[in-house]
Amino acid sequence: MSFDSHDDTLNDRAQQLLRTLVEQYIREGQPVGSRSLSRESGMALSAATIRNVMADLEELGFVTSPHTSAGRVPTDKGYRFFVDTLLKVRPLETEAVQIIQQGLVSRSDDPNALVAAASKMLSSITQLAGVVTLPRQEHKELTQIEFLSLSDNRVLAVLVTNGREVQNRVMQLERTYSSEELRRAANYLNQQFAGRDLSTVREKLVAQLKQTREHLNQSMIDAIWLAQQVVASDEARPPMQYVIAGETNLMGFAELSSVEKLRRLFEAFNQQHDVLHLLDQSLRAEGVQIFIGHESGHTIFDDCSVITAPYAIDKEVVGVLGVIGPTRMAYERVIPIVDLTARLLGAALNNKS
Repeated sequence: MSFDSHDDTLNDRAQQLLRTLVEQYIREGQPVGSRSLSRESGMALSAATIRNVMADLEELGFVTSPHTSAGRVPTDKGYRFFVDTLLKVRPLETEAVQIIQQGLVSRSDDPNALVAAASKMLSSITQLAGVVTLPRQEHKELTQIEFLSLSDNRVLAVLVTNGREVQNRVMQLERTYSSEELRRAANYLNQQFAGRDLSTVREKLVAQLKQTREHLNQSMIDAIWLAQQVVASDEARPPMQYVIAGETNLMGFAELSSVEKLRRLFEAFNQQHDVLHLLDQSLRAEGVQIFIGHESGHTIFDDCSVITAPYAIDKEVVGVLGVIGPTRMAYERVIPIVDLTARLLGAALNNKS
């Protein structure tokens, strides 16, 4: 027999044939027959022996026979065994390494530009869909806040956090504030709250507004009210956002090319919920994570594999990047690309700090 019925352990012969089948199916996308396995495996086995081993593998759930085809294809379980046990990850070619390094090093100081570049590079190098979450940090320390008057009772708030992160917010107000009022408000807030965590700032603002007006002059009330609008909008922002590139690459794979599958995939990319849930799992994990087919827990990805890795700033994990493609992907090449890009993105972001 090719396996141990107690723990599904495959003997060397079965493992070699399964590896050959998976590699050939990834490469060609067609069910693999016994004759082809005999030729590609380099093993001196009769056709009958190979058919028996394939029957064993099918009984165990490692392969399946699609439709009426005589050949077999890997199942999610087969891919998982291949990735965990049989896969030989090869070093990245020098050209790919240089493309990733140069693409990230040459970017501007804007972290979002780095994220967009990483997403496009992942897509371009793997010819799959590349996805990168925007960096988020649990600790946001107020560095400085400034207000600029716009037309129609609008004010531009410029919020600098963690010494380097700049966010611009346009606020619609009930009345017009003069430039002098806005300057005084910014000065008061910077003196009172610079260097404090935004969560602490929120608490202090709420507490101060609860004080009686006898203890606060109108300038202070205006300043606190303006600041509340800014930090409240920060609190309401979604916990994680991502940039995706190369979705149309998925149209080139037969197993994903039906109109209905593509429609559902693109809807998932636009709505983001399922993708974010999957990426959030990777945010809390260490190293490269591989979700194959049903393992994602989302039916929209039943025919896909998602390979992710977290990236860090100052040793703090702040985001996740990865690729989305069919289960029939070149794992031995994609895994090191994802791993290297995560490490280089983190290094690039650290250099911008």
